[in-house]
Amino acid sequence: MEQLLHYTWKHKIFPLHELRTTDGHLIEVIHPGLQNTHAGPDFQEAKIKIDGTEWVGNVELHLKTSDWFRHHHDTNPAYKRIILHVASEVDMPLSYPNGQPIPQLQLPIPAYVRENYSALKQADANPRCRDVVEQLPTLLIHNWMTSLTLERFEEKATQIMQRREEMEKDWEGTLFVTIARNFGFGVNGDAFEKWSRSIPMSAVGKHRDNLFQIEAFFFGQAGLLEGECEDDYFQQLKKEYMYLRHKFSLTPIDVNAWKFLRLRPQNFPHIRIAQLAMLYYEQHLNLSRLLNAESMEEIHAMLVTHVSDYWLTHYTFGGKPTRIIEKTLSPASTSLIVINSVAPMLFTYGKYKSDPHMCQRAFSLWQDLKPENNFVVRDWAAANVTCENAADSQALLQLYRNYCQKGDCLRCKFGYEYIKRTPGFLREGEPTKKQP
Repeated sequence: MEQLLHYTWKHKIFPLHELRTTDGHLIEVIHPGLQNTHAGPDFQEAKIKIDGTEWVGNVELHLKTSDWFRHHHDTNPAYKRIILHVASEVDMPLSYPNGQPIPQLQLPIPAYVRENYSALKQADANPRCRDVVEQLPTLLIHNWMTSLTLERFEEKATQIMQRREEMEKDWEGTLFVTIARNFGFGVNGDAFEKWSRSIPMSAVGKHRDNLFQIEAFFFGQAGLLEGECEDDYFQQLKKEYMYLRHKFSLTPIDVNAWKFLRLRPQNFPHIRIAQLAMLYYEQHLNLSRLLNAESMEEIHAMLVTHVSDYWLTHYTFGGKPTRIIEKTLSPASTSLIVINSVAPMLFTYGKYKSDPHMCQRAFSLWQDLKPENNFVVRDWAAANVTCENAADSQALLQLYRNYCQKGDCLRCKFGYEYIKRTPGFLREGEPTKKQP
């Protein structure tokens, strides 16, 4: 419940009457301050006036004043510069080390805020705030989704930069792992990342002109050449991999990392690895080409891939050959690779180079692609929040994963609109505002 008190202070949801300290001094809150998510006072750089005198500093909040001592703030130097203590219940006085009283404000959480927050947390609808979102102005929805899109890019950039650090700052290797992860299309994403990280790119690079050896590297490191199989191509690859494994001291990943349940054969790890082997062999995709691409058509051309002859008639090693089937990435799959790998790489490199034009190009890629079709997008569409492009669908995924799933409605602008509503906000029979 203390989070709700923070929320009340942060958004200045104050009583209609004037605010006064517990000893009668008039308070004017000019700015509630910046919420501190780390150790130390709850709000920093707050600006208030007490009897007309302006104070700038830290504000601490508790449900009860006595929590000040329970949290040992009285012995912590970080709390010596508090300009105001805010509590739902002031049950005792506080003082600075010199004996002067610390100004206190008793700020009850409004009953309607408590009730709205409780209703929001217990709502069965998907999304929980649906009945309010349906009535929000289009501009407010658009502004929040734009913020979420940027947040999504920043989160992906953080992940990619972390990946780069772990790969000894190798940008080409980072690109390969980022692309490979998304060849798992969710189900095998973790396995593909683990697999791609296990491949010494400098070693594979020495054999880049030989597709057979690349496949030996790739399938061997995937653990898919372990065991025995009465298949000539399997035997050839395994023999080559054993030579490469000894030469480069390779260790394959656990074959049990791969998932096959409820996957269409076209999405089996074997096919995706064969496609990645061909993509690597033909050298269509590299960081330089990506950075210089001027159109979506150029980027899609970089991702055009197929498979070697064996995989035209197989989905796994062994088994009866099928009729010849070209196993290429579908347009929908290619778009997902652009959304989840290419655009984030471009944005990350743009941030690294302090190049806003490159970052904007990444935004433009998302804006030029159709929105994804998943249950998150469909749930929000039922609340009249529709997607025009992939930037919108990525915003909704960010909202779902980082706010809705975590129940973090207090940081969400839709949650704010729900919680702050006063009784009678939703009137029976009132028409909803729909996006055009």
